[in-house]
Amino acid sequence: MIKAAIFDMFETLVTLFVGRTYFSENIAQDLGLPLEDFRKAWHETEKDRTLGKLTMAEGAALTLKKLSIYSEDNVKLICQKRLDALGDTFAAIPSESIKLLQDLRQKGIKTGLITNTFSDERDLILKSPLYPLFDVTMISYEQGLSKPDPAIYQRMLDALKLNPEECLYVGDGGSRELYAAQALGMKAIQCTWFHKLAFEPHIPCPLLDEFPHADHQTDILKFL
Repeated sequence: MIKAAIFDMFETLVTLFVGRTYFSENIAQDLGLPLEDFRKAWHETEKDRTLGKLTMAEGAALTLKKLSIYSEDNVKLICQKRLDALGDTFAAIPSESIKLLQDLRQKGIKTGLITNTFSDERDLILKSPLYPLFDVTMISYEQGLSKPDPAIYQRMLDALKLNPEECLYVGDGGSRELYAAQALGMKAIQCTWFHKLAFEPHIPCPLLDEFPHADHQTDILKFL
């Protein structure tokens, strides 16, 4: 019997592909850098930014110093434009996402969040109307763990006081999150309702035939 539904955040409850977007190619263009040079240096800080070892500003500063174009103005530019884009994301939370969480809780189903995030994303999650709708949150930037590490899923299970088979895990599939959830014994569902919005090379995950698909938020209720 399913007693909890655990969600990913990005491309699951919200999407980065609405309003303004600000990805590596946009940063490189703003700074006048070759894309691959910037992307390589930027991605070298990604793990530490995800695990809470570097803030977004600190990660940007390290990247720009490595590329010999550091300035406080450049760091502020990157951070502000990311915040602008994330602001659009959280200003466009689908009502269906909010209703899904509300419906689950009304049915007595606990709700959880496991998300890989940087400092700026964490800050906006905490301020969003979604945040109070979770019984437990495991945010990588706070936990020092990220998907697909089984330890972050286990922390969620421990906090919920549930066994894996009592939990539904819902995500777009990025970071091999569905495989990790399934390996622990959770029922893993790939949500596809935002899939068509993503564009190359930023598609978080292709459609996976190994998992049931949910094409609309209301479909999740069918898997309980």
